[in-house]
Amino acid sequence: MPHTATNPSSPHHFHPSILREYDIRGVVGETLFEADAYYVGRGFASALIDSGLAHPLVAVARDGRLSSPVLLAALKEGLKISGADVIDCGLGPTPLLYFSVHHLKADGGIMVTGSHNPPSHNGFKMMKGKASFFGADIQALGDAVHKNILASGAGSESAQSVHDDYTTRLLQEIKSLPPVAAAWDAGNGAAGEIVEALCSTLQNQHRLFTTIDGTFPNHHPDPSVPENLADIMACVTANQCKIGLAFDGDGDRLGVVDDLGRMVASDHLLMLLARDVLAQQKGTIIADVKTSQLFFDDVVAHGGDALMWKTGHSHIKSKMKEVNALFAGEASGHLFFMDRYFGFDDGLYAAMRMLRMVATSPIPLSAMVDALPRPCSTPEIRIACADDRKFIVVDEIRDRLSDAGADFIALDGVRVNTPHGWWLVRASNTQPVINARCEATNKADLALLIETLRTQLAKSNVILAL
Repeated sequence: MPHTATNPSSPHHFHPSILREYDIRGVVGETLFEADAYYVGRGFASALIDSGLAHPLVAVARDGRLSSPVLLAALKEGLKISGADVIDCGLGPTPLLYFSVHHLKADGGIMVTGSHNPPSHNGFKMMKGKASFFGADIQALGDAVHKNILASGAGSESAQSVHDDYTTRLLQEIKSLPPVAAAWDAGNGAAGEIVEALCSTLQNQHRLFTTIDGTFPNHHPDPSVPENLADIMACVTANQCKIGLAFDGDGDRLGVVDDLGRMVASDHLLMLLARDVLAQQKGTIIADVKTSQLFFDDVVAHGGDALMWKTGHSHIKSKMKEVNALFAGEASGHLFFMDRYFGFDDGLYAAMRMLRMVATSPIPLSAMVDALPRPCSTPEIRIACADDRKFIVVDEIRDRLSDAGADFIALDGVRVNTPHGWWLVRASNTQPVINARCEATNKADLALLIETLRTQLAKSNVILAL
């Protein structure tokens, strides 16, 4: 039976930058190494064993990055030597790993992925049971590894593909519905094979970049950036598609293009999906602090209870379980359904919900979008700031606002309410970036908010180039 003990060998030390809030992530060969993957496995298995599981069953999978096979192999060795039984679910998107944990009734899961970060990055997203493993869990894992307090045992390894089961579950959402001409852009990310499997069962589907390639040769796999949607926009208009569906590097985020080839703004995407959920069932809907106030007002207007929460897929999933929310979304494109799904962020499942919406609507997607309230706002602004400085900057701004008696919410960063609207500044938990956004009722007020934001950042020696 595995047991936790202090091992006599020298302790391992992670680079301090890789133990992040939602996951473990770094630059391969600079801050993240093969040995780190091994000790992530050891630390994770030890955490499960410490929680009372003698031989935890852990599902693992990987994305298509060039470094992922080596990191996965080292991860599995660490899991096994600490007493975990490993099921390797192979290559695929992060939501496939999440699905695997549910489908295989595993005690936990680890996905080797760099998400939407550059090709040189990689890392690990983790589940303990059906919940996220994040925040204090990750810090405790790092502490156990640093102190060399790790379980030892004899775990096993097996392989099991869940691709067909996952694809079947996704297709249930659009069973017996009229076909919808759609364009799909997998961005050479880990969703490519699943996109091909889905499209092979549907009519009039147009695929882009479904070959999984960790160098991302066509465009960066982040559908929240309009420039990355240029190819799918052109594909939609050229083929008269009813919708375009684009995914990030690990398939847990969705970007949408309407039938006129226009990017659907995140606020509008959230409104459409929340309205669709609330039309079937009333309950709580969650969105992150970067989301438009118009979204929260729209949820209430359609009979829902609106809740603003912290940015981050792990924070959102935990809050959804706590309040039994039906749906949640983030401005970045993470979408979570618990009305008739599992509550984890799944860009491919969200795509099925959008196909269903388009197939059953009497009007095209563009008309649905044009009928929505339109905020006067900036998009999400990403301002480069060093990891060791970004949180300090936000704290400095918060302290200055507090001293001035400003009206703000410090739920996640600082969201400031003013007579002209609101503005937000927060430190990214995944990149060396400060995120900001402003929203007002008119362009003149928006300009005032932007200047207020610029001034506050400048006081902390950060330049807003906008």
